Amino acid sequence: MTLIQNKVNTVFIPVKDVNKAKEWYSKNLGKEGEITHGHLCILDMEGTGVVLDEMPAWRNEVGEFIPFSAPYVQFTTSDIHASYLYLKENGVELVTGIEHGHYFVFKDLDGNMLMVCQ
Repeated sequence: MTLIQNKVNTVFIPVKDVNKAKEWYSKNLGKEGEITHGHLCILDMEGTGVVLDEMPAWRNEVGEFIPFSAPYVQFTTSDIHASYLYLKENGVELVTGIEHGHYFVFKDLDGNMLMVCQ
């Protein structure tokens, strides 16, 4: 028996400004969130949770954090082409085109690389 379950509960995404991040994620992913403790925004997701976090305890000595430089989070879609076009039309920075017909990588407003996959 193990005390740690075989399940990912929540993914934390580092952000510079939780209010701006809440707005950006709501606009581009259609996920509303609630800000708590002044630096966290819990997004209303199905399955594994997503929390936007200003990461006050994890910043370097000058108060900065390093954004994800590889896609650590993958969001799902039932229409990869429509999702790609939607983010492109919203001015989101697209890192790749649609690769192998089923995924693409983009950056959030803080430079974190994220993935969408069908």
